[in-house]
Amino acid sequence: MRRPRWGKSVTFFGTNGASTESPPASEEVAAEPSSTPGRLAIGPSDGRGVVVCGSDRTMLRVVSELVDSGEHVTAIVNPASRHYDRIGELAPQVMGVRVVSESVLRRAGIDAADGKPSHARALVLLDTDDVRNVHTALTARDMDPGLRIVVQMVNPRLGNQLHSLLGDCVVISGPSLAAPAFVSDALEDDELTWLEIGGRRLVAGQAELIREPHLTVLADTTSSATPVLLPPSSSDPDGDIVLGTGVSKVWRTKDVRRAGWLMGIRDVFDRRVRRIAGVMAFLVFGGTVLTHYISGVEWLRALYLALGTVTSAGVEDNAFSDAQPWAKVAAVLAQLMGIVLVALLTAVVVDSLIGARLSRVIGGVRGRPRNHVVVCGLGTVGARVLEILAERGVAVVGVEQDEDAPGVQTAHRLRIPVVIGDSSNEETLRSAGVQRSQSVLALTDGDITNLESAMVVRDLNPDARITMRMFDHDLAQRVERQLGLGHSRSVSMLVAPAIAAAVSNRRSQVTVPAGRRVLLLTEVTVEPASVAVGLRLGSMDEAGGLRVLARQIGTTWDWTPKPDKVLEAGDRIAVAGTRSGLARLLLATRAKHDSAAS
Repeated sequence: MRRPRWGKSVTFFGTNGASTESPPASEEVAAEPSSTPGRLAIGPSDGRGVVVCGSDRTMLRVVSELVDSGEHVTAIVNPASRHYDRIGELAPQVMGVRVVSESVLRRAGIDAADGKPSHARALVLLDTDDVRNVHTALTARDMDPGLRIVVQMVNPRLGNQLHSLLGDCVVISGPSLAAPAFVSDALEDDELTWLEIGGRRLVAGQAELIREPHLTVLADTTSSATPVLLPPSSSDPDGDIVLGTGVSKVWRTKDVRRAGWLMGIRDVFDRRVRRIAGVMAFLVFGGTVLTHYISGVEWLRALYLALGTVTSAGVEDNAFSDAQPWAKVAAVLAQLMGIVLVALLTAVVVDSLIGARLSRVIGGVRGRPRNHVVVCGLGTVGARVLEILAERGVAVVGVEQDEDAPGVQTAHRLRIPVVIGDSSNEETLRSAGVQRSQSVLALTDGDITNLESAMVVRDLNPDARITMRMFDHDLAQRVERQLGLGHSRSVSMLVAPAIAAAVSNRRSQVTVPAGRRVLLLTEVTVEPASVAVGLRLGSMDEAGGLRVLARQIGTTWDWTPKPDKVLEAGDRIAVAGTRSGLARLLLATRAKHDSAAS
């Protein structure tokens, strides 16, 4: 089995990059003209609006995305937010409040009563505090059981539990959406496609790269010019493109090693400690010689007496009772000097232990790493980037100023070396080995810090691929065009389209290349009064055209659906298919009156 090289990039799709390609011809619908030039308004026909709560950069991007999509947005913003004025320019209605309460939500349009729906059809929660998001979501659900809720969560485990509590709820993790795009920039041209479908995070690629068991065979690429799509079986499994839950563990040279305890001990016993120890050793040696010849004792006893004197452990007076006065004075001076040296040695060791910090002592970089990826900024996004790179088997070094950052704990768990320090400092970057690295990701929360880091990296390693996290779109464009510091991405710009799609319940699709052909993976809902209602699940499959992967039952997905199960209105299925096969499925699952109208 050939061993894949990590030096190719992983192409990530899924909810972070919901496909913006044109849908099949059968799915295209006429759009109303938008008030924003160059954009299409695709707002809801019932005229109900969307309530958005938040105060950060993502809030600004989401409001802009929703307004450009033709939605009527009511923004609930903390007036202390530095984005308050800008959000007020974008949103038709802005409410400046510090605490989102039931009365605030009711004034914003979540006011269902007596069987009548709310004036708002969706609520988007973008607070950076997961607890406040959950509290607001539960309050809104009590006020309107039919309200669509979209929540951005930092903790993915907590987000997974919200579906059972809130019903019609979409949980979006910003780090999970943005991290794959940064990893894709750090590496180059790999054969993997990451996606989220059917409630699971999956990966499609060559069978030898995908961890077993494989969920399904997407294509038999024995002939790359004419691959067989969705084959029932394959004669060469290793050459297939398959769908799985993760990448297989691959052997690779350990290019980057953690410092470990041995390196930690070396950091503690630095040059200062070695100098003090050298002086003490000289005193012990001199004292041993003098004691041997002056007192006439044997060498081992002389060494013992000298060590006791220098280390302040005590001295036997009887041994020097008959010695010359100058010898007695020398013994006293040696003992006093030993007290000073022991005090200095204790102070230096304690300073090394505390000053170097635990993360630096046992988690630093060992040796001279090369051909690795340096991740600067180990916040929530950086932590997710480390996980993906480690899963892929890529050599990586982290740089973070705050030793309590989420990514530092993730790095320790994954045994990834971390350098604690300012990522814009040249010495810190040298410690991470950027001068020999393949790629550098600047992912801190500050645009200026990321820009400074990129400029230092360019001076140290002109050949390194640099990707910066930058919120200011205009600054990012000018930096790329005029300074040539590599690519830049914004987490909020990566997340905002996914949130807007979740609000309008638009379908997203992922493209998986197979030789010169492509497959589309997506989720489709069976609408009431459609042709598919009452048909068996197995009848949806088409040889070489479409394959049903999973079916949603309540809030859970069944990835081993039985073909004889009957489809009902409201069922949601995950499928893989060609463009033509997907187009036929969409016609079958769409309500009859919609088909007639189109």
